[in-house]
Amino acid sequence: MTAQQPLAYDGFVELAASDSAVVGLVLKGSRAHEGMTTEHSDHDLYVVLANGATTALTRFTGHRTPELDLVVLSLDEFRAAGLPGFERYALARARIVLDRLNGGIAQILADKAQLGADEAFREADGWLDAYANSHYRSVKNDRDGHALAARLDAADSIGFLLELLFALDRRPRPYNKYLEWELARFPLPGWDTGMLLDAAERISGTGHVSTQRHLFAQVEAVARQAGHSAVLDAWGADLDLMRPQEEKRRSRARCQN
Repeated sequence: MTAQQPLAYDGFVELAASDSAVVGLVLKGSRAHEGMTTEHSDHDLYVVLANGATTALTRFTGHRTPELDLVVLSLDEFRAAGLPGFERYALARARIVLDRLNGGIAQILADKAQLGADEAFREADGWLDAYANSHYRSVKNDRDGHALAARLDAADSIGFLLELLFALDRRPRPYNKYLEWELARFPLPGWDTGMLLDAAERISGTGHVSTQRHLFAQVEAVARQAGHSAVLDAWGADLDLMRPQEEKRRSRARCQN
């Protein structure tokens, strides 16, 4: 572990496991996602210490190399990690290397993997409004001839949409890198994964308005069923522009005939 012998993952795990102050070792990132490891993947490891413990392992706090990144923290700090925060998904899908708490580390990770009912409802309300806002701006900009703005708003809307759909299932949104991995193993209830990914790709890449509107119609139905009608109804007559237009065109055609 000198300058000539960089700290390696296996060697550090052996060292940490022999230290009674360590109550958990948790591996996150690509190494915790089956099939996602590449030649460039490092080991991102949480080292969880008993509260108040004293150990020489704290000298590795902030250690970061192409091989091994370490986060050394207390049990209480580990409980709070990612709640809320960007780390929540990483911890939700993390792999346990060591759990000296008779399943206690596993329970902490399980708690991070599922949003509380009230928390999920509040989150879904906010993300639904953000999604509707970006979707509305996109179709309005397309109507008014602002092509770049329309595409940018469309791309923004997909990020908000994913936050919404995962919140509705009481799950943290996966990082973009792991979206396909996540949906292949843990599909969103009521959604066709292939259709959803195809729509997300088309909308974020081209801003295709008809695809946006049809996807919004599906989201609207799901959101209303989940109790979020108030957010949608606050948009009033603007919802008309956000919804599919085929029925309206057919209605006008019938009137002309």
